[in-house]
Amino acid sequence: MRRALLRIFHACRRGHVGSSLSVLEIVRVLYDDVLRYDSANPQWEDRDRFILSKGHGCYALYVLLAEKGFFPPEELDTVCRFGSRLAGHPEYGLPGVEAATGALGHGLSIGVGMALAARMDSRAYRTFVCVGDGECQEGTVWEAFLSASKHRLSNLTVIIDSNRAQCAGRTDDIQSLEPFAEKLAAFGLEVRECDGHNVGELGRLLKAVPFSCDKPSALVCHTRKGMGFPRLVDNPDWHHKSRLSDEEIRELFAELEAQR
Repeated sequence: MRRALLRIFHACRRGHVGSSLSVLEIVRVLYDDVLRYDSANPQWEDRDRFILSKGHGCYALYVLLAEKGFFPPEELDTVCRFGSRLAGHPEYGLPGVEAATGALGHGLSIGVGMALAARMDSRAYRTFVCVGDGECQEGTVWEAFLSASKHRLSNLTVIIDSNRAQCAGRTDDIQSLEPFAEKLAAFGLEVRECDGHNVGELGRLLKAVPFSCDKPSALVCHTRKGMGFPRLVDNPDWHHKSRLSDEEIRELFAELEAQR
């Protein structure tokens, strides 16, 4: 997947590199082991819903959607080009994308609505929403937590990509969320924590939801921004990159191959 991500960056020379890498194992496990979906029928009514609320990490999502057959893998070479369906943030209308996201703080509210709709329509589908920890500085996220708790939405799972970094620096320095898990529990969610790059741990926990029969579930995934590339890890300069040079791309491919 990291090689496929580099292919995207090689083609478009821009994007949120670090954010896509921190969420990569999360979407890998979701689409391999957890979500119920049909790529040949993306609007199947009983599909599980997944919203990548931190839409700037969408290159990881695009790689999985292409691999699973939602659109041809060759389309990955068109990311961010004029006329492409693959924008710098996911847009509704692309097969497999449930909501346009990237204006941070709104994906979870949409997910709460989907989970409520499932209950009202007596449908068995589940809703999963991935938010960033920096995104959780938005007040609308906490309003959505309160609403999900009020309605006891056990069919809703919130996944927090907790890489402790955002565009301008460390999350703890800008607006600390700690003690994060305790705050989520105080808002009425059933909380677990894990290493967000450990696919075994992710699979075990995500396949175990709901964690409570009458509460929404929250999984705090401790991740590293830029994971997989030493020069990128926790480096705010790589939150978003534009005009990547051929030399930079070659060096990143070399870093990746050196770890095999």
